[in-house]
Amino acid sequence: MPELPDVTIYLEALEARVLGRKLERVRIASPFLIRSVEPPVFSAEGKRVTGFRRLGKRLVLALEDEFFLVLHLMIAGRLRWEDSMPGKRPGIPGKIGLAAFDFVNGTLLLTEASSKKRAALHLVRGEAELAKHCPPGLELFEADAAAFEEALRRENHTLKRSLTDPRLFSGIGNAYGDEILHAARLSPMKQTKTLTQDEARRLFKAARTTLEAWTERLRRAFNGRFPGPGEITAFRPEFAAHGKFGKPCPECGTKIQRIRYAENETNYCPRCQTGDKLLADRSLSRLLKDDWPRTIEELEEGG
Repeated sequence: MPELPDVTIYLEALEARVLGRKLERVRIASPFLIRSVEPPVFSAEGKRVTGFRRLGKRLVLALEDEFFLVLHLMIAGRLRWEDSMPGKRPGIPGKIGLAAFDFVNGTLLLTEASSKKRAALHLVRGEAELAKHCPPGLELFEADAAAFEEALRRENHTLKRSLTDPRLFSGIGNAYGDEILHAARLSPMKQTKTLTQDEARRLFKAARTTLEAWTERLRRAFNGRFPGPGEITAFRPEFAAHGKFGKPCPECGTKIQRIRYAENETNYCPRCQTGDKLLADRSLSRLLKDDWPRTIEELEEGG
């Protein structure tokens, strides 16, 4: 699922291409994508793009007359940009294609490479309606350490669950949750009620540093180029922990371990994060059952 760094890169790439341009046409291949009725999504046609925002993991295109296109990519939703060809518009890809947004200089294609179509598109009008799509989670770059700690302790969960809960924190998902906890040298299964103030401050610093560093890293990697669908991914070779099961930890060389539950997977280094203890799936089943939702929809509810 695209998280804060990925969504930021998408928005910057779009801003460079369509800010100030009119959205000429909206083409919808899957009616299940549209999650709002009024105003009709085709009301966006002919409106000029005036700005861009990120609401949690959602991308927002602001249009003239206070219209807002709100797009949640969920797990497998991806964007692709095709420069315009004289007299020709790219078709929406079969099977995975959901929609196309045509501008004079090119087309933004929305795809979803999954049998479960979870991506969602809303068109709303007015700031009050847009605010209904804003997740309640804390924006890390708009908060201080005290606000972060307060949000962290609001409910007692495992650290991994709290970090990725959109009701508590904005824009963090499974991949960067693993990377943040590895950077903070904290166990993903540590309960928030047991966290010391020093550990909370360490986690806050690691969260901001990790998200900032990866945003800048992706920015340099794409260098103004629009990312291809396969380039926005939760599995990057440079990650320290996420998706690295069985690979050596870059800090200590110990093999990265994992915990699986339902649709969720957590990766961690037993030496750097858990005091040389392996966290067995079976022994954690009761804790995970109480702490983790079973589906992505439950995880993203409210976010």
